[in-house]
Amino acid sequence: MKEAESTVFVVDDDPSVRASLGRLFKSVGLAVEAFASGREFLERGPAEGPACLVLDVRMPELSGLDLQEELSRSGVAIPVVFITGHGSVSASVRAMKAGAADFLEKPVDEQQLLDVVYYALEKDRRARRERDEIAELRGSLASLTPREREVLGHVVAGRPNKQIAAELGTSEKTVKVHRARVMEKMKVASLAELARLAEKLHLSRPEV
Repeated sequence: MKEAESTVFVVDDDPSVRASLGRLFKSVGLAVEAFASGREFLERGPAEGPACLVLDVRMPELSGLDLQEELSRSGVAIPVVFITGHGSVSASVRAMKAGAADFLEKPVDEQQLLDVVYYALEKDRRARRERDEIAELRGSLASLTPREREVLGHVVAGRPNKQIAAELGTSEKTVKVHRARVMEKMKVASLAELARLAEKLHLSRPEV
């Protein structure tokens, strides 16, 4: 399945800034969508593919920092690059603590901005792949029967079949069958792979 194209969202109440940033990003082949306010951006809905948000700090009604907090509360994960003509240490610290990719002062060096945006887009691309992988793993986990999940918990805890059988009150042969089914449903070929997936899903105790 082809990955959706990367998009840079620009939110700034100054039309000249929106225009100049739009030209800059388009000149290097990036898709751009510009918005005059944070509210306008929120109405747009989530991005279909990798994206980052280039955001002015000071705007009427909803400031850039307020928009960042609103996105966080809504569970919208998108890297934010702040630009401002009125930089302050407190604002930059607040932005970075909230997870901003960077905080740049106007006039922004174009190459520096592009470098930061490329970094943010790659960060979002990796995060999306990770979320997709976790979702697929959770689907595989949900396909396990209750007994298979019990066996999985004991396996990732490093217990041998004989011990698992004793604790579950069943035969070692039955445990082997359940173990094989777990491997098949989780789409792994080795215990090392199974352990890696279990770690991603935070499955470390027998009572999964």
